[in-house]
Amino acid sequence: MFSNRSFLMILDLSYNEITGSIQDMIQDLAHARLNILLLKGNRFTGRLPEQLCQLVDLNILDLSYNTFYGPIPNCLGKMPFENDDSLGGAFNGFIRGKNAHSGILVPNINVKANFTTKKRSYTYSASILAYMSGIDLSKNKLNGSIPYELGNLTRLRALNLSHNDLIGQIPTTFSNFEHVESLDLSFNMLSGEIPPQLNQLSSLAVFSVAHNNLSGDTPEQKGQFITFDESSYEGNSLLCGPPLTRSCHPYAQSPTISPNDEDDDSPIDMHAFVVSFGVAYTSILLVIVATLYINPYWRRAWFSSMELIIFSCYYFMQDNWRRFSTSRNL
Repeated sequence: MFSNRSFLMILDLSYNEITGSIQDMIQDLAHARLNILLLKGNRFTGRLPEQLCQLVDLNILDLSYNTFYGPIPNCLGKMPFENDDSLGGAFNGFIRGKNAHSGILVPNINVKANFTTKKRSYTYSASILAYMSGIDLSKNKLNGSIPYELGNLTRLRALNLSHNDLIGQIPTTFSNFEHVESLDLSFNMLSGEIPPQLNQLSSLAVFSVAHNNLSGDTPEQKGQFITFDESSYEGNSLLCGPPLTRSCHPYAQSPTISPNDEDDDSPIDMHAFVVSFGVAYTSILLVIVATLYINPYWRRAWFSSMELIIFSCYYFMQDNWRRFSTSRNL
């Protein structure tokens, strides 16, 4: 399919409406020193072939906007995806290898590659390509869980697995992405908690796990995670914590107070107060009744006082009633 494929370093077939499987193509490229493979925006279908893992010199792999299905091959995590400095010579105006006829290095000043990272499409050219590495499998129908082996790609700068049907948890091995600048896992069906170790990713500039089935706390707001807003986590109804407005502890549990504790802490024991007041009132009343019953002198004085008070009230009411009636007639 590809002549002189041993010298092929960049293959860009993006946006060509190509259909079918890529298995035969990848098999044909197995012995090529391919650094960049761009198949974005076609109609490729089928499973991702294991032969992809034989392209050990790959730095950039873009299979986005196709209809690939099935699991992500575990062996992708065993590929280097390293931005090797030796590539600088290849892209500084020369393609590595020799012309079949002249035997000299072939100049190629217009080497360029388009790759989407940090949610923007960039055109990488010349020696910049030597420092870029990334995988974009977004906008397909990939399913199954994310291989934990992908966390072995410590030199990777961009990983986009968004808009697929991936399930399971986010691998804790993703905390090994020392150089990753863009990590997009949005629009899948991932579940479980976000590994808290991800806040150790010091180079991360774009992060999204939006629109999944994640739950639990968001990563601690420190390092690069201070810069990510609510849009990075939206669409996960069971996810809580800053920067989301949903608190993980909406109702602070107050300590349960038993009736005994409440009685001990109260400044006034109401039950004891009522009982003591009743006893005191009854005692005073009984003392008064007993005194009046035993002592005739105090009994006469008591009744005389009561009679005086009653007559005083009567004459007071009578005088005031007359005055009130007279004022109404006037």
